[in-house]
Amino acid sequence: MNYNTAIVQLPLVRETNGGRIRTPEDVYRVCRDIADLAQESFHVLTLSAKHGLINRHLVSLGTADSALVHPREVFRCALNDGAVVAVVLVHSHPSGDPTPSSEDVRITRQLIEAGRIIDIRVMDHIVIGRVGGMSAVPYLSMRESGLCCFDGG
Repeated sequence: MNYNTAIVQLPLVRETNGGRIRTPEDVYRVCRDIADLAQESFHVLTLSAKHGLINRHLVSLGTADSALVHPREVFRCALNDGAVVAVVLVHSHPSGDPTPSSEDVRITRQLIEAGRIIDIRVMDHIVIGRVGGMSAVPYLSMRESGLCCFDGG
């Protein structure tokens, strides 16, 4: 074995690769493929300082009506991506109805607080249902609906 040469490449900055994420519509555009899954799936979009999409991570694949989510897994994605200042949470509702459950609201509040501690902002939590489902729009923004306080305090 030759131990004389080792080439190591470490990126100093993670470049964005998926455009800007500024609105719930932008999130839906990136994640609409999860709308027809038979199981809930929970994803994290990691964002740069200018809201550029760095990456999309599947954090949990659950059952027909739930997915286990813990701050440890959510923020591990962000920390591993580097240069992340914010995340957007996204999960699907196989029922087609994007209305968040009380558990959805509870975990969102927990993740917002965990993000504050490590200085990674949770921008929004988008619940994706289905086109033609129980809602006129196939997704719901918890920020826009006022279900959680995403800004300070």
